[in-house]
Amino acid sequence: MTDLGDFGEFSADADTDSSASGDVEADSTGSDTATSSADGSTGTSTEPTDDFEATSVEPRGEDVGIGALCVSQGLRVAEDEEETSLRAYVTHGNRSSIRIGSYLLAPYPDGETLFCRITGLEYAQQYHADDATEIHARRAMRVDEVDESDYKFVAELEPVAVLYDDDGELKRRMTDRVPKPQTVIAMADDTEQIKTGLKMPENGVFLGHLSVGGEKVRTAASPPTIDYRIKDDYEAGDPLIFRHTLIAGGTGSGKTHGAKNILRQFLAEERTYPMDDGREVSPAVVQFDPQDEYAQMHDDNPDLDDEFARRLEREGIAYGGHDETTAFVPKVGDASYAAGHHSAQQVEFTIPFTMCRTRPWLVSGGSLNDNQYGGLTYLIDRFFDDYGDGGTYAEFKSFLDDPALREELDESGRVHEATYDAVRRRVFGFDDVFDQDARPITELIHQFVRPGGLSVVPTYHVNDTRATEAVVLALSSLLIDEKLSNDPFFDRIKETPLVLGMDEAHNFLTDADSVQARKVISKFTEAAKQGRKERLGLFLITQDPQDIDDAVFKQINTTVVLNLGDEDAIKSVNIPSTLESKVPYMEKGQMVVYSPDNSEPVELIGLPKCLTRHGRD
Repeated sequence: MTDLGDFGEFSADADTDSSASGDVEADSTGSDTATSSADGSTGTSTEPTDDFEATSVEPRGEDVGIGALCVSQGLRVAEDEEETSLRAYVTHGNRSSIRIGSYLLAPYPDGETLFCRITGLEYAQQYHADDATEIHARRAMRVDEVDESDYKFVAELEPVAVLYDDDGELKRRMTDRVPKPQTVIAMADDTEQIKTGLKMPENGVFLGHLSVGGEKVRTAASPPTIDYRIKDDYEAGDPLIFRHTLIAGGTGSGKTHGAKNILRQFLAEERTYPMDDGREVSPAVVQFDPQDEYAQMHDDNPDLDDEFARRLEREGIAYGGHDETTAFVPKVGDASYAAGHHSAQQVEFTIPFTMCRTRPWLVSGGSLNDNQYGGLTYLIDRFFDDYGDGGTYAEFKSFLDDPALREELDESGRVHEATYDAVRRRVFGFDDVFDQDARPITELIHQFVRPGGLSVVPTYHVNDTRATEAVVLALSSLLIDEKLSNDPFFDRIKETPLVLGMDEAHNFLTDADSVQARKVISKFTEAAKQGRKERLGLFLITQDPQDIDDAVFKQINTTVVLNLGDEDAIKSVNIPSTLESKVPYMEKGQMVVYSPDNSEPVELIGLPKCLTRHGRD
């Protein structure tokens, strides 16, 4: 059997030389080498041979675009995406630059343009041949490059919108017509066309730059990148800041970095919102901070150089430390707060027990059933009726220790003795939380909620989980109740646009069966529903989005998803399936934004540097 290596010994030149030498030998013998001339004489012919002129196979002119639509497998646009068939042949020189997710343009003859996205790429056989053979494989192993002329490179396209001119303004509509066969397709490289095609607003709160497959989309404009912003004015509906935002990402995905950059835009000097009385007011931001990272927003980032700063200014991105940043430190027992990593002002506060009069669930340390919660509510009301609005937690404990009260309530049928004992067990253990040696937060509202100010509530120094929950839920419920009230006690809260940020939100808004958990969820759900009317926005940050209660999740309008490795977490964020598969492979800073009222689902890359100080030395 002949080894395939024999093919390497064959030489066309050697074969030609062999034939030529054979002719010479034949001539030397005088056999059949003479030719007859036209006049009958014999001799060697000296007539010149016909030479064929070489013709170039390349068409004249310059190529425009990257390929053309083909109809070999159908050219169809339908209401059902599965019935749509839109494919394009990509020419040889453009193949290496094509990526899944890239945006393309296919013009119609009348000036309108189909804006579409690549959803699949395929090499197909140019000619009918079987290359799954030993010969083809061994030949491929011996050469450095693939001869792509033997293959077709076809891109599957998803129509996104039809772009058209309306009195000089570029607009979009749903895809309602099919492009012509052999229409030349081109990469979308115009900022206006891309933003219009993806329904992206021109102005608003900056989130990042548009990208495809982890690479920024480039245009011919300056700057060449395309900024992605969320709507922030009432001309196109309610600002999305008051339609609520969720940032989901695993450890090391860059979610805190990204959250700081977004919050910094909320605090830009020029950002104001109209109130019912006609005033334009800057929003107040209250950020609950379990890892003690957000107070650093008071300070500049030393790694942010002048060149990067100029680039930010050109794109209208707010940056630098925010002077109006204050750390409101909860006084909990003997826990001490160290703040060597930031220079923000610190204000210590305590939770007054009087807040429990309208929020009895704050003082419940364990799960209560409906009957027990009813008993707790009655006991709280009875206590404040007896002790007045100044009643303290220590006095409440003494109140419950009265055996005569226990017997009275049991005999009257108000509170069964077993229920009384269960309530008493659960409300004990908050000595380190309520009425500590610091100013009550209710006396600090004008500092806590201030237009244009960032109030950070760090809880990293509090080691007791139950105490942390009590602090966060007490403050957040106070803000929500005052915002939604028609007769607020604190007008400052009611009359100031407010962004309520909560890191590790899954710890506080989780789905649970206890009465107090249902009270918390219902409160935040109501806040989410009424937020746009009351100018209250929730800004939730989590690495476990699947643990956030569905009632709250359904009210979120803007979802920002960074790298997530957990399948349940990815499924819970409800982004399109085409983007779900990319989430586990995204690098730090890459994100998917799903905001139906703002744009089509898109990939973004956040800024490589934090706009304020970030990280500890």
